[in-house]
Order: sequence, then C-alpha cells, then structure tokens
Amino acid sequence: MRIELENLSKRFDDGSDVLKNLHFADEVHTLAIIGSSGSGKSTLLRLLGGLLTPSSGMIKIDGETIGKSESELVSYRQKIGFVFQQGGLFRHLSAFENVTLPLIKVHGYEKAKAEAQAEELLTRFGLASDMKKRPHELSGGQQQRVAIARAIAPKPKLLLLDEPTSALDPEYTNEVLDIVSELEKEGLDFVIVTHEMGFARHACEKAAFLYEGRLLEYEMSEQIFTNPQTNELKRFLSKILEWNVG
Repeated sequence: MRIELENLSKRFDDGSDVLKNLHFADEVHTLAIIGSSGSGKSTLLRLLGGLLTPSSGMIKIDGETIGKSESELVSYRQKIGFVFQQGGLFRHLSAFENVTLPLIKVHGYEKAKAEAQAEELLTRFGLASDMKKRPHELSGGQQQRVAIARAIAPKPKLLLLDEPTSALDPEYTNEVLDIVSELEKEGLDFVIVTHEMGFARHACEKAAFLYEGRLLEYEMSEQIFTNPQTNELKRFLSKILEWNVG
C-alpha cells in the first residue's frame, strides 16, 4: 500500500500544533510509529484512519486523497480496520455481538455470514468458549483479541493499531503481538503506534520516529534501531532500551 503525506498538519481548537508539515511517500506493508508521549503518534494514526481531518495538507492512500467529501470519507473508513488502546468494545454486548454488529450495521453483511465470520475469527484467536461473555468478563488480552477480530472481520485493506498493548500485562502483550505478527505473515498491511520496541524492530518492515509533531526519521526498522541519525532519536532509544536490557 502506498501512503503519502503532503504538508500534513493538525492543530486542535486550543491552538496546539500536534503535527507540523509532515512529508512522506512510500510503499508500506508494515510500519511502526514510535516516539515519546505527546509527539503526535496517535493523532497521525487517527488522520490515517479518517477519524480526524487535517488542518492543512493532505493524505493519499494508493493515490486517492482521503476525505475529499463526507461520502468518500465514510466509504474510506469502511476499508480500514482500527484497534484502539482500550479496545473500544461495546460494554453491553457480548464478544460475539461486538464482531457481528458492525458487520451487519456498517458493512451490510447478512446475519448468517456475519455470524460465521465472527465465530471463525474468535475461535482462531482462542475465544471459542468466551463468545457470550461481555467485555468486563474478559481479561485485557482477551478484550484486545476481540477488538482485533472486529477490526479485521470485514477484510480491511489496512489495519491501524493505536498502542494496543499499552494497558496489558507482559503475558497478554505477547498474545496480542503474536496475533498481529500472524496477520502480517498472511499479507495484511498494518500501521501500529507502539512502545514495544522489540516488536517495532523485528516485526515491522519500516519505522517512523516522531518528535514534537515532526517526522524526524523514517527508515527500515533495523536501520532505525541500529543506526539512528538524529540526536533526538538517539536519546529516545537510549532511554527506552536502557530498561529493556537482559
């Protein structure tokens, strides 16, 4: 998938400039967005997903500009899978219903087809005996597996994940990242905002480093981690990796 950012900026109503004139154009299969908290990572992901609109500049996916009209924006969102930090599940629905309802209401699936798709994915993700449970009855890792199942059920062209393991214990973190890695091997393109540097380095083809709303480095992931070019990235990695030794 080709992603292009042209002079992309985002300013919120309080006057804060979260993203500042981002330029980017490349074929992307798996991309990790890294950087300190407040650097603009989640905002960029929401712009890519059509959940926010740019203050200036534009985003193109495979040559098509996102959000030229409201109808085109709605159509685009239906082609994107999005996994939020806390899962974003409907609290009053079961795991099964959380997957089937969007398929029926948003994507126009027939009930039987939606139910078959939900059952297949939830079983695959180790949730066969938990389909009737509501989110509060599931562990954090299970909730995120349901969220991923919901996101990929309509077969999106791109999966966006916003720190999907930020609230999870290490055991559940590995469960979720293993699933994302499986999906990558099956050919699903994804962009992930993550603080899991091992995953960013080894499971993602490329990485982008944001600093104070600017894209300072973009390169093959291994290059980002072994040969950082800017002092900002060197400092970021030294702080992060200091606590990931041994």
